[in-house]
Amino acid sequence: MSHRTNRVGEQMKKELSDIIGRKIKDPRIGFVTVTDVQVTGDLQQATVFITVLGDDEQKENTLKGLAKAKGFIRSEVGQRIRLRKTPEIIFEFDESINYGNRIESLLKKIQDNSEDEFQE
Repeated sequence: MSHRTNRVGEQMKKELSDIIGRKIKDPRIGFVTVTDVQVTGDLQQATVFITVLGDDEQKENTLKGLAKAKGFIRSEVGQRIRLRKTPEIIFEFDESINYGNRIESLLKKIQDNSEDEFQE
């Protein structure tokens, strides 16, 4: 990604966090954290990675609520960020946090096993 797309992505991340946290009143949308925004080189699409606090049902409801509010969110972003065309927004769950937690637990398990071997 170029320097400009990175800047646009970071600005969108900041604005989307504010819009989702303060402007959207949908009860389906839980506690959402925008972890990253990846914008295509032509600034036509923005993939928004989110994490949601709660179980799988709450995550699905949040994704449905965000999909329903996508038009409002896009218009808000368009008003806040000066671009010729506001990117199409795609919401996805950020699996990197779960992946990182899994790796951490596996490393801890390996460490605990190796410490047990040294004590024997």
